Order: sequence, then structure tokens, then C-alpha cells
Amino acid sequence: MASSHNTAPVAARRAHTRLVHGTSTDDPWFWLRNRDDAEVLDYLRAENSWTERSTAHLETLRNVLYEEIKSRVKESDQSVPVPKGPWEYRLRTGEGLQYPIHVRQRRGQPHTEEVLLDENDLAEGSDYFALGDLVVSPDHRFLAYTADTEGDEEYDLTVVDLESGEVIDSGIRQLSYGLVWANDCQSLFMVFTDSARRPDRIVRHVVGRSNSEDFTVFTEPDERFWVGVGGTRSERFVVISSESKTSSECWLLDANVSDSEPLLVEPRRNGHEYRVCHQGDRLLILTNDNAVDFRLVEAPLEDPGSSNWREIIPHREGVRIEDVDAFETFTVVTERRDAIPVLHVMDHSLNREFEIRMDEPVFEAGSGANAEYATRIFRYGYTSMVTPPSTYEVDVDTEERRLLKQQPVLGDTDLSVYKSQRTWSTSPDGTQVPVSLVWRPDAVSWPAPTLLYGYGAYEVGIPASFSSARLSLLDRGVVFAIAHVRGGGELGRTWYEQGRLEHKQNTFTDFGSCRDHLVSEGWSDGELVVARGGSAGGLLMGVMVNQRPDAFVGVVAEVPFVDNVNTMLDPTIPLTITEYDEWGDPNDLPMFDLMYAYGPYENVTADGHPALLVTAGLNDPRVQYWEPAKWVAKLRAVSTSNRPILLRTELDSGHGGPSGRYDAWRDEAFVLSFILDTVDLT
Repeated sequence: MASSHNTAPVAARRAHTRLVHGTSTDDPWFWLRNRDDAEVLDYLRAENSWTERSTAHLETLRNVLYEEIKSRVKESDQSVPVPKGPWEYRLRTGEGLQYPIHVRQRRGQPHTEEVLLDENDLAEGSDYFALGDLVVSPDHRFLAYTADTEGDEEYDLTVVDLESGEVIDSGIRQLSYGLVWANDCQSLFMVFTDSARRPDRIVRHVVGRSNSEDFTVFTEPDERFWVGVGGTRSERFVVISSESKTSSECWLLDANVSDSEPLLVEPRRNGHEYRVCHQGDRLLILTNDNAVDFRLVEAPLEDPGSSNWREIIPHREGVRIEDVDAFETFTVVTERRDAIPVLHVMDHSLNREFEIRMDEPVFEAGSGANAEYATRIFRYGYTSMVTPPSTYEVDVDTEERRLLKQQPVLGDTDLSVYKSQRTWSTSPDGTQVPVSLVWRPDAVSWPAPTLLYGYGAYEVGIPASFSSARLSLLDRGVVFAIAHVRGGGELGRTWYEQGRLEHKQNTFTDFGSCRDHLVSEGWSDGELVVARGGSAGGLLMGVMVNQRPDAFVGVVAEVPFVDNVNTMLDPTIPLTITEYDEWGDPNDLPMFDLMYAYGPYENVTADGHPALLVTAGLNDPRVQYWEPAKWVAKLRAVSTSNRPILLRTELDSGHGGPSGRYDAWRDEAFVLSFILDTVDLT
């Protein structure tokens, strides 16, 4: 690695050849994959230093932005208490504290608060901390939690006796997400991973006993599938799920019998996905069987297979049923219609139905913290691009809704000065693509500098939600827009299918069309559009740099999946095989050709490029740090542009960046300063 104080780092080239399908390809930066090579860490540190020097002129702005972000936050705050039996559980934060504190109080008695877990204590001495699962036993006596101090999403288990405060179990390591108590309050069901970090086993552990006595309840041998475990709200069943990107299978364990045998709900078959929840003497099953956008059926507990399914809500093309919440006397179904969520309540006790009323035309809403099964109250979360996250509850008997809490935005912020709107762009194939916009009319000069955000993968819809940090852009005259491109889930399962595998190019074309629409309609200054995306959205950013380099003055690519071909050719990398159904298997020549045609790393050219801010996490298990590092090295080696190429690697964290809230605010201030500098608003 060659560099000097005044020049950008240049990663050394080392001979490496990839031979695939009879074709040889040079990959001189392959060596950056070796994290044990001291030169790799030296290179990453040199890139970090270069980024700091290159942005030193923004230090004052970064500090201003950080103080703005912090000033809008009520640092000492608490969540709405969640009732569960004799207790109410909540989170609270304190001024100067990076992490929340988990507490509980006797129902209706705030003065009886008990601290369950202080994440700040657990994080002491670690550069990174993330809580995985936190579950209280059914009798409310024991607390089990998992924690990650590396950012690699491998978690260690601890069990605490809440009466004595003593740790009564620890030492089980490298767990994945998922932790459930049996009703005996002694047995824990947890998820272990294989050598490729694929969650592949459900294990039952009896608290206080040796790990050698643990019993493997379920093992998934198919490398395309990953397993998970959860509990029904009724506390009647533990649910084991095994899922690929296109198929799923569920098993039930009797939560009252810790060593019960799993009951298969419906055998897996290719292309069939389903989820289950328990209600009384039946299962409610959300299924895509003969229903691309899913339908809702019920099945008897004693024989829940598909031969006994009875339809409750039929399939309606274009209306995606996303979620089902089952309570003792009512059910809430979350649907998405024209990219807008709808909460549909079915009241079984009164044999009636209604939809929960919302106040804005464009918003995001979904089920909230509903811990109790025997209730007539339903809580949901609500936000929009101009409304902070809010917690509501609805009385199912009266349909009356009540605002319990709205995230405060402090300072002299007047949220009424901000406006939001949805517009629709047209892709070259005639597809209408929704775009969500927010701006401050009294700060904008039209056409405006614009930040365009995109993702477009995994059927994940990017919500039109609020961000207090974003106000710092809006106050300076920047328009923020979300391109809800194909590959996401905003317009149903077909919208997703049209943006994956052999149709992946639609994601990229949609994003470019959204940008062009905003410019042609007078929203955006064509010379001052910045694109931002992370992870799979980072792949989108990488493709834009190659396919539309002149369309954007800047690009922020956060933990970007930009070396897609090489990663998907390597089954030893975590998650590779499970991702074949999303991206394709490049061992198949036609799919290799398709992936190669758009691959960001494969298609770097010497043409000019936008200003680039690229981030990575050294311990990231989802997008390995070397993907952005290799991409930047190749870009810098061939680029003819004088615009900056900056790489910033978090050396102590993973996919999500810094873990503490103050550190996260400083990180966001860094990104926002880069964006403002790129559009000449410093």
C-alpha cells in the first residue's frame, strides 16, 4: 500500500486469477480479504486517515450538525409501559448514556420501578455493544438475554434471577437471534449457527445445567434454509420456522411440555411460504398457496395441514397481506395497498370488522408492543415524513384510538413548516414507481438540491418515516426523496419478483428513472442530486456509479454489497448459499452472465464518477468489509475524475455502524456534512 500525507492510499496489486466457466479474470485486490494480513489493516487505517484529512474542512459543520441532532432529542426519556401480567415493562434513557436501561414496575405503580438490565453497564469497556434478545420468564422471575460486543452478530447468553440479582447461567456463546422460554420457566429454546454462520439448529437448554445436557430439538441440513424460534402471544406454543428466500416450514412445540415433540404444520414445498399464529382452538396461517400476495386461512390444532385449511381472507392481487396479530377475541391484519399500510381489525366477539383510521395520505404504521393475549386493546406504531414516531392504542370495543406518546422533537422546531408528498415516476417499460418526498417550503429554492434514497431488495419496503436528523438537511434547502423501486415490497409480491434474479436490472432502471422524474418535474436540480443507500441498497449505489455516473453529483454507499459475483461464488462466506434465491447462483452460467453484467466491482471503468463516501464494518457478517475496500481500491486505480473517493471503515463494529446513540449521531453528522458539501451548502 502506497500513500503519503497528501495523496490518497493506493492498494497494492497482487496477482490473483479467478477461473469461472472457462473464463479467467484478474482480481488484483483479492488479498484484501485476508484480515490476518497486517497490510490489510494498515490499508484500512490509511483510508480512514485519508478520509479524515479530506474532510477536515467540514469539522466545524460536523460539530454543528451533531449539536443540532442532539438538541432535538429528549436525552432523558422513557417508552410507553407495556403491560404483561402484574408488571409493566419499559425502556428509559438518560442524559449522556449511550444505551437504554430496561426497567419494570408493578402495574399502575410507577414508584415501584426495578432495573432489569442496564446496557451501559454491559457495554463498559467495549467499543461496540448490541443487545440481541431479552426475554423474561412466564413467571416474571428470570431474565435471559444475549449480547454481542464485536459487531459480528454472534451472541452470548446470560440468565439472571431477578429476585436475587444473581447470574445463574452464562457461557453459551455464538448464538443467533431467537430466544424463547418454555412455561416451566427453566427451559430455554435458542438458535445456533453452522460454520458459515447460518442459523441451522434449535437447542433446548435447561437453566443452570451443563451445556453437555442440552438437547437439539431441530436441525436444518439444507443450506438454502435458516431456522428461527419464537413464541405465540398466547404462550401455548413455541414455533420453529425454517425458511429459504422462497419456501418455509413451521413446527409447533407445546410450551407446557418442555420436551415435547415438534408438530409439523405443513411440509415444505418449493415456492410455498407460510407463517402461523395461535388463537383459541385454531391456527391462523398466512400463506401464498395459490395467492401471490398471500391469503389468510385457519386450521384446527389437532390436524393443521393444508387439507384442513379454511379461507378467511381471500387473495386480492396487489393487496399484500404482510402480517397477522392474533389475540384471544380479535385479529389484526396488516395489509399494504398502493404502498400504504392498512390495519384491518376483525372483532370475533362482536362479529364485526373495521379499519383503523389514519390522518395523513402517506405514512407508515404497524403493530406495536402488544404483549398480552387476553386484551381488548391493540397498540400500533405510526409515523410519516413529517410526524415523529408515535404510539397509539385502539379500544376494539369502541374503535376509539388514543395517542399514548409521540417522540418529542425539542428546540424551536416547528414541524408544521415541513411538507411531504408522493409522486410517481415512469420507468422505460411503463411501470409507475412511487417516490416519497419531504421538504421545507420556506427554505427551498426550486429546483432544489436533492438526496435520493434507495434500497430495492428482499421485499423490504423503505418506510416513508420521520427522521429528526434529516431536518438538518431540510432546513438548509435540501429535498429528501425515497425511490420505492422494484425489488422492495411496497407494491406487493410481484413488485419484489420484478426486481430480483433475472429481473434485477429493473431495480437500477427504476432508481435512475426516479431521479430523472424529479429533475424533469422541477423538484430537483439535475446538477445537485446525491444518491444514498446501504447494504443491498449499496449495490444499487455501485451500479449507479457505473451505469449513471453523470446523474449524481455524489453517492453515499454504506456497507455496500458491491462484490456480488465473487461473494456469491464463495459458499464459505456467511449467508452466501441462502442468498442464491435473491441474487442467483453464479455457478449457473446464464445467471453468472446476468450478475456479471451489473456487478459494481466487475464493471468499474475509467470514466468520471460522482463524489463517493463509502463505509464498511470490519466485523460485518452480512457484507464483508473487503467488498467496499476492493471496490474503492479499483475505483481509485482507474478513475479519471477529480472528485473524492472516500472509504471509512469502522474497525470495532459490524453492519449497523456504531452502536451507541451519541456515536451514531456523530456518524450521521459526518454523512450529512459530506452530502451538504457535495451540493455546495456548507
